Amino acid sequence: MTKDNINMTNTQLNDLASKIISKMVKLKAMEDWFKHVNKSNAAWKVLEDIDIDEEAAAYGELAKLMTLMDIFKNDEAYEKCAIIKNRINEVNKIIKKFNK
Repeated sequence: MTKDNINMTNTQLNDLASKIISKMVKLKAMEDWFKHVNKSNAAWKVLEDIDIDEEAAAYGELAKLMTLMDIFKNDEAYEKCAIIKNRINEVNKIIKKFNK
């Protein structure tokens, strides 16, 4: 690994430091907001109230099943993979209804 010689004035360093701190503060504020929202019962209530149609629910289920399939393959849990594969086939039938 090589080091590059970078020469910056104090003003340029201060500008760079200000930009970095600004980004860090925004990220921390977003993180705090996200934690607060996730702890809120109202946030979960809103999630429950979202009207998801059958197609969207099927795609969500498919994504979950594919993730589980990958985990079980990595763990060499092939019996579980077979069960998941059957469920994926059923979900694909539901999705196929909407892709005609």
